[in-house]
Amino acid sequence: MKYLILSLFLITAVSSNAQEKKYKISSIGFYNLENLFDINDDDEVSDTEFTPEGSKNWTKEKYNEKLGNLSSVIATLGTDQNKDGVAILGVSEVENRGVLEDLVKQRAIKKRNYQIIHEDSPDRRGIDVALLYQEEFFTPIAHKYHPLMIYRDDKRVYTRDVLYVSGMLDGEKIHVLVNHWPSRSGGEKRSRPLRNAAAKLNKMITDSIKVEEPMAKIFIMGDLNDDPTSPSLKNVLQARQSATKTPDGGFFNPMWAYYKKGIGSNAYRDAWSLFDQIVVSQALLPKTQEGFFYYKAVIHNPNSLVQPFGQYKGYPFRTFAGDTYISGYSDHFPVYVLLLKEIN
Repeated sequence: MKYLILSLFLITAVSSNAQEKKYKISSIGFYNLENLFDINDDDEVSDTEFTPEGSKNWTKEKYNEKLGNLSSVIATLGTDQNKDGVAILGVSEVENRGVLEDLVKQRAIKKRNYQIIHEDSPDRRGIDVALLYQEEFFTPIAHKYHPLMIYRDDKRVYTRDVLYVSGMLDGEKIHVLVNHWPSRSGGEKRSRPLRNAAAKLNKMITDSIKVEEPMAKIFIMGDLNDDPTSPSLKNVLQARQSATKTPDGGFFNPMWAYYKKGIGSNAYRDAWSLFDQIVVSQALLPKTQEGFFYYKAVIHNPNSLVQPFGQYKGYPFRTFAGDTYISGYSDHFPVYVLLLKEIN
């Protein structure tokens, strides 16, 4: 194991017996990669704007620069606490497996040997969710894409599937759901039932997991296009804002504390939202257990990822402003959670 070993005096919130215990640390993250398209025109999806002839004049040079930018961000996630970075990374807004294969080969992260779980979804724009993982630390057992069957005006809304992956993190079974819920196109209120339906699908999947494993360690992550206080999270998924008030079998949303402070992961019309979230099951909360437990959540928002100029100054540093290429990273900040496990 290359997980960083921390003496507990550095983590005083975990125990008052600070000098005696030591811990392994691991991290699990999520990143919306903002329209990671290749330059080829795919007849099956609406990607014409992301071609050399399209409105964005999307060239090989720009594509390669974006890959380099994104990999430089991924390379730094969680490294303040663990030099190996995130063991598992959920991603969204990727066109196909090919762009992920190009991404994991980038110099900044190539040595981590990230593996890929991906399948094409029915999204009209051709963007999917996927999972990257370091096989040194995580071994998948099974995965399944669950279609989100939703309708508006009696017509199906074709959107991203929910990716479910189970596997062993340092020999301990965990479950990960990667999401990209329907957007707020048409207005928050009108589109709200679509995201509520996505939350219901997540609840159905997790309920089935807990039938077999009542104390399952589950991570629900993604660009949810809703805030922690939205009905989909608060009422449907019933993700609580307090770890101590999270019931057995329930979910804790650590992003709620950031949201209450006005800290977000994406911005629109000069207002911050916290759409990028990682929700954890109650089984991850007790600190006096043999396996991994939740320690804290992080919004990765260093100054280098903040746009320094133009219309979107102060926002996450994006790739395009309209159709103007500004060579940024993504219009979302990545997020991750830190996990600890006591070393006997």
